[in-house]
Amino acid sequence: MARDYVELLELQQQIKEGIRDAFPDRLWVKAEIGQWSPRANGHCYLSLVQSRGGKAVAESRAMIWKWVYPRLKAFFEEASGQTLQAGISVLVRVEVNFSELYGISLFIDDIDPAFTLGEAALEKKRALEKLTAGGYLEMQKELALPALPYRLAVISSATAAGYGDFCRHLMGNEAGYVFQPELFEALMQGESAPASIISAILDVTERGGYDALLILRGGGSDLDLSCFDDYDLAVAIATCPLPVITAIGHDRDFHIADQVANRFVKTPTALADLFLDAYAEADAALDALEGRFAQAAERRIAALELTLQGLENRIGRAVQGRIAAMEQRVERTLSRIGRALEKLYASAAQGHERALHRLRFAAEARLGQEVSRLALREAMIGASDPRKILGLGYVLVTGPDNRIMKRVRGTAVGDRIGVRFSDGALLARVDRVMEESEENKNIA
Repeated sequence: MARDYVELLELQQQIKEGIRDAFPDRLWVKAEIGQWSPRANGHCYLSLVQSRGGKAVAESRAMIWKWVYPRLKAFFEEASGQTLQAGISVLVRVEVNFSELYGISLFIDDIDPAFTLGEAALEKKRALEKLTAGGYLEMQKELALPALPYRLAVISSATAAGYGDFCRHLMGNEAGYVFQPELFEALMQGESAPASIISAILDVTERGGYDALLILRGGGSDLDLSCFDDYDLAVAIATCPLPVITAIGHDRDFHIADQVANRFVKTPTALADLFLDAYAEADAALDALEGRFAQAAERRIAALELTLQGLENRIGRAVQGRIAAMEQRVERTLSRIGRALEKLYASAAQGHERALHRLRFAAEARLGQEVSRLALREAMIGASDPRKILGLGYVLVTGPDNRIMKRVRGTAVGDRIGVRFSDGALLARVDRVMEESEENKNIA
């Protein structure tokens, strides 16, 4: 069974006619600029977005023709003081167009700058008034950043170009300064970014031990960066116990996160320079202090040398005077000692003479006594001389062992004995041994 159908082109043509009938005239549309892409050919391609609760609920392609874009852009920026770009709310006049190939497109030919100015300013103004009333704008300003921050908590995306630029510039510094950055990952754009960043801030606070908290992003469109105008995020930054420094990466304006932070810089590289400059200034201060110390030491040494020279001169003069006085006292002392020695010598000489005389007299007396004693001993020795005794008729008999024999006992017949007289000696042999009793009998 054949089905009824229409070709796609015919359907698209019917839709185009229906849209033309529904929107015969241009109309004003309120939306937020999403993508923004001016081209080299002069046309500007963009997207218009509507969000609710931070979530896109409608989106449409749009474009501004090259013969309209320069005039419309200049008019808007002059009237509003803002750059026509992604992320801002606009009220634009559009012509609804439908293409069989590209679908619906909105051709923009006019814009109301008063609406954009009022919408963006009012939203930001309300948030700032609320933060001011709560005292949040000054909380971070009361915290002091350490003179030489070392351990840094970094909230960013690991793949963010700004985070990579920051780490390369900070850690690869030519001076060799050492830092310890630690990454706490978070979403850095989109509806969930504020809650993700707040969670990272809480993690850093709970971990503790950091010198500063850094929020980094490498730039982007105003729509991408709109999360940094979130009120809750601003409160989390303001109440953080660490000094918070933002480097979101925008050049023209700064967000509410920048205003509540301890301080902010334009780019992550500039943030790295902030820390490097602090260390370089400390280095320079140390060098200057070293130079001042050296100069002060030189001046002090020179002054001490002058003082020492003066002391040396005074001490030299005092020593010379002291030596002269001591020499005079020594001379006087030597003179007194000399006179005393002369008297002592004279007295000793007299005593010596008297002692010598007494010694001579005593020695002569002693010598006389000894001579008499020797004469007596000599007489006694002479009287006991064996030769004199032998001269009286006595003999001296020696036995076989040449020892003087004092008794007969122990002598045997046949022993050879010596008999000494006063004029010589005999060698005899014993023929008979007689005891004293036997001898007496023979004698009788």
